[in-house]
Amino acid sequence: MPATPARIVVLVSGAGTNLQALLDAAADPAYGAEVVAVGADRDGIEALERARRAEVPTFVHRLRDFATRPEWDAALAGSVASYRPDVVVLAGFMKLVGPDYLAALGQRTVNTHPALSPAFPGMHGPRDALEYGVKVTGATLFVVDRGVDTGPIVAQAAVPVADDDTEETLHERIKVAERAMLVEAVGRMAREGYRVEGRRVRFGD
Repeated sequence: MPATPARIVVLVSGAGTNLQALLDAAADPAYGAEVVAVGADRDGIEALERARRAEVPTFVHRLRDFATRPEWDAALAGSVASYRPDVVVLAGFMKLVGPDYLAALGQRTVNTHPALSPAFPGMHGPRDALEYGVKVTGATLFVVDRGVDTGPIVAQAAVPVADDDTEETLHERIKVAERAMLVEAVGRMAREGYRVEGRRVRFGD
């Protein structure tokens, strides 16, 4: 166990179910991490209410409030960095971070994708898996880089595809696996430390 809990910042855009899973896990001191701030790209979302109910500080940077995308990116990086995070989790965050953010926080930032990377990148992983006819899909946790769902893989969870699955039923089962994977992997990152070596993410200092 680390001497002090690892500091997690979570970035959100919607309902915040992954955020809630992390908040619930962090309530146990044995988890080894605490959520120190939650940031969003929009107002009025349930994820921010979840943070407020947990008495976690929040901030919002709406893209339309900035003259350019790089200005938004720099402001986001500055706000996140001000909380001195050990790990940043993009939990349903619907914006791509840019060069300023990646330069400051790239190897500390992880994201989830509802497919087994490198298969089916982009916005429609469950739909694409169904259309392709795979028998197994799942969820991936990866370190964010300049690509779309292309970063070094931290963890993966497999989900069987049923013959009668729809995009919605498959995606719901993937979300369940995704939350469990996220909580377990971020906990290990907090307790054990981690390092990125090329395409590999290794736990331990």
